[in-house]
Amino acid sequence: MEKTKLPRPRFSLTPAQVLVIGFASLILVGAIVLMLPISLEPGNKLSFIDALFTATSAVCVTGLIVVDTATYFSTFGEIVIILLIQMGGLGIMSTSAIMFLALGKRISLQERLLMQEALGSFSISGVVRLTRNILLVTFTIEGLGALFLTLRFLQYYPWQKALYMGIFHSISAFNNAGFDLTSASLRVFNQDPFILVVIGGLISLGSLGFQVIEDIWRKRSWEKFNLQTKIVLRVTALLIAVPTVLFLLVEYANPATFGPLPWVHKFFNALFAAITPRTAGFESVPTGMLANASLLLTIILMYIGASPGGTGGGIKTTTFTMIALTVRGSATGSEEIQIMGRRLPKDLLDKSVTIAAIAMALVLTVTGLLLVTERKAVDNPAIPISFIDVMFETVSAFGTVGLTTGLTPSLTVPGRLLITLTMFIGRVGPLTMAVALAQRKTARAHIYYPEERVMIG
Repeated sequence: MEKTKLPRPRFSLTPAQVLVIGFASLILVGAIVLMLPISLEPGNKLSFIDALFTATSAVCVTGLIVVDTATYFSTFGEIVIILLIQMGGLGIMSTSAIMFLALGKRISLQERLLMQEALGSFSISGVVRLTRNILLVTFTIEGLGALFLTLRFLQYYPWQKALYMGIFHSISAFNNAGFDLTSASLRVFNQDPFILVVIGGLISLGSLGFQVIEDIWRKRSWEKFNLQTKIVLRVTALLIAVPTVLFLLVEYANPATFGPLPWVHKFFNALFAAITPRTAGFESVPTGMLANASLLLTIILMYIGASPGGTGGGIKTTTFTMIALTVRGSATGSEEIQIMGRRLPKDLLDKSVTIAAIAMALVLTVTGLLLVTERKAVDNPAIPISFIDVMFETVSAFGTVGLTTGLTPSLTVPGRLLITLTMFIGRVGPLTMAVALAQRKTARAHIYYPEERVMIG
């Protein structure tokens, strides 16, 4: 008797593909809602391209804007934007898990696999618990941030607006989004260290990664921390401390940035300038007025970005660390990648190089295309837009940062679509995007060719 064969599905989606489709669907729905009259101030209209750009910037927690959030959107539209930021920062699967847990539904194996992919976890074990902890950590930190900011904003606004501003900016900062309701980012508060420190703290916590925050909370001892936690904390501290000193030295006398500020405010603004490229997008001084050396430093920080499993973009601090350790090992003749008494597997290096290479290729390609689409603006002597402005815009979009030297509002339609796509790829991740586009895994080759060396360097 022949066994009945069950029909095989014509195609199945990988976890990476589901995440890409999930983000894209959320962006599309957000764009449609933002186009509705209820989302806009009376008399304002938003084209589909601009709505798509804004929704992508919110879901991908970037902060680049083509219209002013505070004056162009109604309160309803602002709430839609902050909800898109929250869902984009938590991730599609974490947001879905909220609904499953609230309804008491059992989370299936396929959904756990998706959560593992979204969280960047090493195994499927404990992903539901990790998701619960992520939600608890997120809402606790955002709640405390909103409380501190509200208390401070009471000195500037009535209590209703202070509360609204506190909640909005706390969510935007922790999710590294950079959206604001002041129409001038944090430039109006650049002599208020309390606000700069609270916003900077929220940005830093959001960029650490949820696994790192959970590890710190559970173990509370440097000796007991996981290797990833130790690497992230050390590299994060290094990428804040060194740039703070460099920004202070370069911008100290710049009359358009730190120059007019008292010494203590110069320090806090330099500290904030070092933190915000960790993919947040807030600015306390005009980014377009920074010296070229500061712009280059900011580009480097934006390219590196946040840490894995967090709300930020970039190639990630651990990827940067792997490449730096490899360079050090190659220079010293070491055949192994070692750090803090541990040896790292070679496949991590392969993945790190792949991510960095894809990211660099994306940045260079989009920069080149923008130089073509924005040719009139770049070639116009009346508009001070240079090559570094275009590259800055591209890296800001890829790193989901949101800083701009002023190019964003003047982008052409093709330019806006390019930046929209770059923000999307930057949030999903270059490697995840590449995997999502691959329909099947290539079978391992069983034919080995003769080895031959070539000259390099």
